[in-house]
Amino acid sequence: MNKGRKHTLIVCLVMLCFAFAKAQTAQDLLKDVNAKINSYKNIGIDFKYALSNESAGVDQVTKGSVVMEGDKYSLQLMGTTQLFDGSNVYTIVPEDEEVTISAISDQDEDAITPSRMLSFFNEGYTQKMDITQNIKGRTIQYVKLTPIDSNSEIKHSLLGVDKQTKHIYKLIITQKNGTAITITVNNFKTDQPLAKNIFSFDESKYANYYINRL
Repeated sequence: MNKGRKHTLIVCLVMLCFAFAKAQTAQDLLKDVNAKINSYKNIGIDFKYALSNESAGVDQVTKGSVVMEGDKYSLQLMGTTQLFDGSNVYTIVPEDEEVTISAISDQDEDAITPSRMLSFFNEGYTQKMDITQNIKGRTIQYVKLTPIDSNSEIKHSLLGVDKQTKHIYKLIITQKNGTAITITVNNFKTDQPLAKNIFSFDESKYANYYINRL
């Protein structure tokens, strides 16, 4: 083998090793995130939610909060409460005096629910290291997640992780229709005392509401 070909082969091998190392680093980081999340009994998050689509003239920013324990959650967002008790999702809209009840199996597979937000990246996506940002002294490492399913409505997502705490700081979802959803964590609380019925739906409290059972 002449020197030119040998040099080219070495360069190619180095590049392949470097690419593999980056992929492994992304996977290892997300494994650390998953392990940290699973170490908590419950998690409470206050967040900023931004929805934008330039072509549709949509630009909305609001705040929300969610409490999670395992797969169960209680979400407050845009005047709506959504509960998941492990079997059914209850969406309570006071403005319309309506409650919609649906089985978890009826939910959109692409939808990133509160409980899935902290674990959706475990399967169905290729994982690749992206940019690093310094946010008020915190090092945020972004991982680019691209759906393996070509029919997914999601083009790609960027998951920002605090490298020190291994907590999720930001999730940016870019859909194929041009819609971008950005969730930024403002406060991350763990292992808080919770009311026993925090994830339960009490129909007696909504006697005047229309109950829509799907």
